[in-house]
Amino acid sequence: MKKFRKLVSIDKVALTETGIRELQNYAESIELAQDIPENDEEIVQRIGDADAVLLSANSRLEADVMTQAPNLRYVGMCCSLYSEESANVDIPYARAHGIEVKGIRDYGDHGVVEYVIYQLVKLLHGYEGRMWKSAPMEITGLKVGFVGLGTSGGMTADALQFLGADISYFARAEKPERTAQGFHFKDLKTLLSESDVIITALNKNVILLHEEEFEALGKGKIMFNTSIGPAADMEPLRKWIEDPENIFCCDTKGAIGEIADEVMAYPNVYCMNASAGMTCQAYELLSRKVLDNIRSVLEV
Repeated sequence: MKKFRKLVSIDKVALTETGIRELQNYAESIELAQDIPENDEEIVQRIGDADAVLLSANSRLEADVMTQAPNLRYVGMCCSLYSEESANVDIPYARAHGIEVKGIRDYGDHGVVEYVIYQLVKLLHGYEGRMWKSAPMEITGLKVGFVGLGTSGGMTADALQFLGADISYFARAEKPERTAQGFHFKDLKTLLSESDVIITALNKNVILLHEEEFEALGKGKIMFNTSIGPAADMEPLRKWIEDPENIFCCDTKGAIGEIADEVMAYPNVYCMNASAGMTCQAYELLSRKVLDNIRSVLEV
């Protein structure tokens, strides 16, 4: 198998120790950064004359940087790649200049499913604080609506249906296999108005909840955002959160957005500020997928 001449990471990537050891097989020289670069100039310095680069979701690789990396021919994203538009790498520039970019996805979904069940059960039964209704409730019969039904949303929906929830969803198109499973496909506003619990599971940088959608959602609901970033406009979300009858749940501040520091202290906002998806198993899967991408490039 061929090797890269020099492989570097421009920031601290989430590879396991085993993954880092295996990485030694694929490059003659390896330099892995342990922090996040402060600016593009520092990124240029870290890349230097490398022909392969790794980066996490915490950094960006823009065209201006790649123009100053003449030897670069491979970029490995150690983070989710859902679309070119949402990527933290300028993929069109890379493609036009013969630089191959590969990303990964679907490595941290199981932890998200567990988080939603954990937080929802606490709220329904009143464990460790607030109880959603005046008496404890089961998930059985609960009307749960999903905004987005990709891998993560689909896995969460499957788990909640197994526990007895009545599942509806909004997506770009109806999914016949989900209809056969008993899921109900609805337009967005109908989904929001008819659901007790809303779970947004969208790709990065996809905002679907605006003022009209929050009006349709109404009061007294539980909302989870399990997307990588915000799924709602900030001002309508702020207004909805300010009503104490509503409950908002997420794992990280990034899932709230720019108003996070302001609303985190609200008693109806439940945010652990820790990624639910990044478990030991997720890091192992991430590492394996990153290494698989590298091998696929070198074997060509």
